[in-house]
Amino acid sequence: MSLARVNWREVFARFGLVMALVALIVILSLLSDRFLTTSNVVNVLRQISINAIIACGMTVVIIGRGIDLSVGSLLALTGVVGAGLAVGGLPAGLAVLVAMALGTALGTFNGLFVAYAGIAPFIVTLAGLTIFRGAALAYTDGRPITGLPSFFMTLGYGSFLGLPVPIWIMLAFLLVTHVILRFTALGRAIYAIGGNEEAARLSGIPVRRVQAFTFAYSGMAAALAAMVLTGRLNSAQPSAGVMFELDAIAAVVVGGTSLFGGRGGVFGTLVGALIIGVINNGMNLLNVPSFYQQIVKGGVILAALLIERLVATRRT
Repeated sequence: MSLARVNWREVFARFGLVMALVALIVILSLLSDRFLTTSNVVNVLRQISINAIIACGMTVVIIGRGIDLSVGSLLALTGVVGAGLAVGGLPAGLAVLVAMALGTALGTFNGLFVAYAGIAPFIVTLAGLTIFRGAALAYTDGRPITGLPSFFMTLGYGSFLGLPVPIWIMLAFLLVTHVILRFTALGRAIYAIGGNEEAARLSGIPVRRVQAFTFAYSGMAAALAAMVLTGRLNSAQPSAGVMFELDAIAAVVVGGTSLFGGRGGVFGTLVGALIIGVINNGMNLLNVPSFYQQIVKGGVILAALLIERLVATRRT
C-alpha cells in the first residue's frame, strides 16, 4: 500500500498515544544521557506501578460512566489496617488479604450508594474521600505504623526474573482487568452501561449490580496498590495517597478512555501512566522545579481531553 493511500487520521486515532510516548522517549534521550538506561527504565516502571494499579480500577469505573475520588484515602486506610494487623501478630499474607477485602467492601459501599440510592458518583466518592481519610487517621492516631514483617518489603522491593515485584503485580493486575473488560459478559455489560445506561437496562443487563461491581473493583485496586506502597515505604502512613485519585484519573484520560463512558481500555491507561511517569522522570533528570512539573502535567491532561473531544466529535 502506498503512503498516499494510508488513512493517517485513522493511524493517529489508533496509534497516536504510542507515537506520543515514543516521541517523548526520543526527546528525553537526547536531552539526558541518563534517561534511556536499563536502570532508569526499570525505575520508571517501578514508579508508575502504584498509579497504574489504581488507574486500572479507575478505568473500569469510568468506562461504566462513573468516577471514584476516594481511592487515595481508601489506599491510606487499607494500608494502615493491613500493616496494623501484621504488626499485631496476624500472618502478613493474611493481613494483606484482609486489607484487600476491606478495600473491596468499602468500594462496594460507594457503589451501593451510587447504584441503589441514585446519588452522583462524584458526591458519593467525595464523601468517601473524607470518611476514609478520617478513619485512617483515627485508626493510627495520626502516626505511621512501622516495624513491618519482611513480606511487605518483598512486595515493595523484591525481584523476580530480574524485574521488581511491583512491576509484576502491575502487569498481572492489568492483564486480569483487560480479560474482564474484553472477554467476559460482565465487561461487555460495563461498556454497554457506559455507552447508554437506559438501553443496557432495557436489554436485560442488571445495571445496578454492575455499577456496584465497578466501584468494588476500584476499591480492591486501591487496596492492592496500598500493599505495594506500604512495602516500598516499609511503613504505613495515614497521610499516604493524597492526590493519588487525580494521578489515576489523569492516566485514564491521557490513555484515551472517555470520561463520558463506554470507550477505553487498560492498555491505553498503561500508556497514559507511562507518559505521565516518563514526563515526571525526565523533568527530574533535567532538574526542572517541582512546581513547573505540576504545570506540565496539567497541560498534558488538558491536551488529552481536547484530543479526546475532537476525536469524539469526528466520530459523530
